Amino acid sequence: MSDVSLVDSAAGEATPHERRGLRYPFGTRVPDHGELIEVAAGIFWLRMPLPFGLDHINLWALDDGDGPTGGWAIVDTGVNMPRTRGYWEGLFAGAMAAKPVKRVIVTHYHPDHIGLAGWLCRRFGVDLEITRGEFLLARMLCLDTAEAPPEEAVAFSVRAGWPPEAIAAMRAKSWGSFSKVIATLPLGFRRLRDGDTTRIGNRDFRIVMGNGHSPEHACLVADDVMISGDQVLPRITSNVSVYPTEPYADPLGDWLASIERLRALDPALLVLPAHNEPFTGLHVRLAQLAADHADKLEKLAAFCAEPRTAYESFATLFRKPIGENDLGIATGEAVAHLHWLEARGRVRRLTGGDGADRFVAN
Repeated sequence: MSDVSLVDSAAGEATPHERRGLRYPFGTRVPDHGELIEVAAGIFWLRMPLPFGLDHINLWALDDGDGPTGGWAIVDTGVNMPRTRGYWEGLFAGAMAAKPVKRVIVTHYHPDHIGLAGWLCRRFGVDLEITRGEFLLARMLCLDTAEAPPEEAVAFSVRAGWPPEAIAAMRAKSWGSFSKVIATLPLGFRRLRDGDTTRIGNRDFRIVMGNGHSPEHACLVADDVMISGDQVLPRITSNVSVYPTEPYADPLGDWLASIERLRALDPALLVLPAHNEPFTGLHVRLAQLAADHADKLEKLAAFCAEPRTAYESFATLFRKPIGENDLGIATGEAVAHLHWLEARGRVRRLTGGDGADRFVAN
């Protein structure tokens, strides 16, 4: 589960430092909302607020040249809310005023990344560039609203072992909040494919696709930098969850396989993540992420010496108590870890008379 005990402070020190084997070349310095910091030639870091526990997202503005075909390329957009749009408008009237936005690129479908993509595309008359799986899922989720949760979603929570009072609270709520923080998406998109190369400014960026956190997450990798989105974060662990839309999936298997593929990248790359600060030490961080999940999986397998539900496994997987607001995300992560063990024959599934799935070690 993500550790979101971070403080967003623009008053940080710009002195480079190291922590847990990673080097942060800009220290704790982060941009004020509406400010640009150049982190590599022609690549500018900006930060927008989020209305969630994790209170910020890093976005990237890339200088895509001058003249009639030049402009700005934006990577990720922030959540659709007036405050964020206001910061963008300030940039367009100030630091980014000299030329127009010519490209809007989104790494994946999560609201903090795609939230203002439609607004930006319409404002500048440009295409949305995104992988197919991410675009189609975002369009689907925008339409998936109802006055009450679908029975399939309730059944998913029952199988996860939610107590009756949590099920009752779920039934009392409406379903589908995705569209509330997403500007209307374009009807079509320009597809990013794994292995594609796209020229932005003086760099050729290769699209490197990751899986597990989202279906087809696009990272942009050049000779010196990697815009990693949520696929590689320096101090928090990206959520890897099973959802009612694909209730028997193994996203943790996809995530760990992605880590192995990313080990082929240059370890010296400057990594530009969606959260925390830019860093170097890609291979160190990939090893840490793999080791963290391996440790959780071993503890969970031992915990399943007796039959356990996903709900019962929270204390084994997470460092803090799970409240009502975190129940859904914690359930998705717990189920993902149990499914990984099940897919590899480490545990088997037992379904009881109460409808809950319990997993026990083989």
